[in-house]
Amino acid sequence: MCGIVGIVGGVAATSSGASTVRRMADMIRHRGPDGDGVWTDAEAGVALSQRRLAIIDLSSAGAQPMTSHGGRYVIVFNGELYNHGEMRTLLDREHGDRAWRGHSDTEVLLAAIEELGLKQALELATGMFAFGLWDRKERTLLLGRDRLGEKPLYYGRVGKAFAFASEPKAFHLLPDWRPAIDRNALALLMRHNYIPAPYSIYEGIRKLRPGHLLVLSDPVREPRVESYWSAREVAEQGRREPFQGSPQEAVDEVERHLRRALEGQMIADVPLGAFLSGGIDSSAIVAVMQSISSRPVRTFTIGFAEAGYNEADHAEHVARHLGTDHTELYLSDRDALDVVPQLPGIYCEPFSDSSQIPTFLVSRLARGSVTVALSGDGGDELFSGYTRYALADALWNKLSRIPIGLRRVSASLATLPSPELYDNVADGIMPLLPRRLRRERVGDKIHKAASVLSLRTMNDVYRRLCSHWEPSEIIPDAVEPPTMLTGLEALPTLPGSVERMMYLDMMSYLPDDILVKVDRAAMAVGLETRVPLLDHRLVGFALSLPLSILRAENKTKWPLRQLLYRHIPRGLIERPKMGFGVPIDTWLRGALRHWAEALLDERRLREDGFFRPEAIRRAWSEHLSGQRNHQYPLWDVLMFQSWREAHQGASTAVAA
Repeated sequence: MCGIVGIVGGVAATSSGASTVRRMADMIRHRGPDGDGVWTDAEAGVALSQRRLAIIDLSSAGAQPMTSHGGRYVIVFNGELYNHGEMRTLLDREHGDRAWRGHSDTEVLLAAIEELGLKQALELATGMFAFGLWDRKERTLLLGRDRLGEKPLYYGRVGKAFAFASEPKAFHLLPDWRPAIDRNALALLMRHNYIPAPYSIYEGIRKLRPGHLLVLSDPVREPRVESYWSAREVAEQGRREPFQGSPQEAVDEVERHLRRALEGQMIADVPLGAFLSGGIDSSAIVAVMQSISSRPVRTFTIGFAEAGYNEADHAEHVARHLGTDHTELYLSDRDALDVVPQLPGIYCEPFSDSSQIPTFLVSRLARGSVTVALSGDGGDELFSGYTRYALADALWNKLSRIPIGLRRVSASLATLPSPELYDNVADGIMPLLPRRLRRERVGDKIHKAASVLSLRTMNDVYRRLCSHWEPSEIIPDAVEPPTMLTGLEALPTLPGSVERMMYLDMMSYLPDDILVKVDRAAMAVGLETRVPLLDHRLVGFALSLPLSILRAENKTKWPLRQLLYRHIPRGLIERPKMGFGVPIDTWLRGALRHWAEALLDERRLREDGFFRPEAIRRAWSEHLSGQRNHQYPLWDVLMFQSWREAHQGASTAVAA
């Protein structure tokens, strides 16, 4: 795991290229505290640098930037290839033994590229990665990102230079860096609580999408971006050739795939462990890890005093049953609150999934004992774990029976009276009703229900259910760019709405929220995280499973549950799903109130020019009074405001 940066053109063609790229890498040294390296070719106008977190081959033979044996390619690589041993054996068998310098995965990847070409090398590779590859013969830069998006990569043109980096804070060291906040990307943040790829908070800076390559053969022209692995094709193949075995045979296959993934991901030359919440996904990972390992697996969890947010007891019971070497740490509100001022530095873009706080805390706990931690992320998206799938499916099944014209007319009529008028009428009626039927803010609920009535497609319904703000309410003149939910690319032909929602989450929510959250939180403390459920072979198998198996017995994630029951008694696992969260709603009314009030000040919001303050102030007032719980939309605004405050002077301009 590392931090990588590079420049083509501009300052890279001058004597300052080496010092500039080294300082850029130092901006992300938290990603690689174990060493650094620089490679430059001023005549070609190229400078590459890397900060190293040594995991495999701790010797200097694994140092980067690394040049291929033949001298044609130079690479900076972030991540791990879990099957590099198999690739090395294949290369020796089919292309002759070579004098290997060490046993790093980066050297194996370079050799594969040299012998087979980049695309065929990536087809062989199993792992998580982002890389910059300079082809000295063709004078071409190639960037690549892993299939599911575990590792980040940003790129863009800055002045006369084309630059890339693991995190955009590295661009601040470029002499022509003149950042402007992209108002349209800000709109996406307010809707989703994250900024989906390929967009970033900065105008002109993009994220490389998962499973894609970027090719820059002329530094003054636009690069070409192309897919080398298509989730759409894998999903469609899974539906053309669905799994034909019994449900129990499906569980056997899931365990086989997971065991194979873990056998590769448990290899490291440094201490390794796993996060354990006591939920299905992390417990399944740890259970199979422990069945493979000859010694107790190191496991880590954090706990809170508030019962609604505490999973430590569940994790401890699972750890005791499996016999892991378990570490738990109970934290106070103050421990968590102390993280809030650090968030703008941890997250290089504004990011507002509030589970970022416990994720950082458990990463910090684990880093005290290990350098690598495995996580259970991906289980909900691949095995149909979210309850919102059933909710959205049921809603759409009812709506789709009503002609769109009739729905639109009904929505228009329902919104003729203002929310206040509905509330005034309801105030007279509610006291007459049984307590269980009484409702608050009736007008607001009617208007929101009406907005769903007019939606045309299942994607529209799902997008609305997953939205925090309607950006047009709070951001003047913003136009939301297309995302996976709104036509960024064609979707696969899938049998039902639940499968489509799972696919959309796998392609956006998973890489752009979940994996961003874990990567930045863990990298902030120099911890490598690995995600076994995202082994692309396991993903391909999961996409072939019919919903009748994924939700057998009316249970979410049925195959993972059944796998887990082979290792752990049901009684330790069967409990209501609990999010990995903190009581943001309470904190905003208490310990964080003054901090939030300053960031949400009406005059400040108006003068900054990013937001219309009226809806935000109304939401803040309702939240403080206890009338409504607006913790999620308010956290979106607060995370942007605090991020911008921390980066003031570097990102104060507003892009049109």
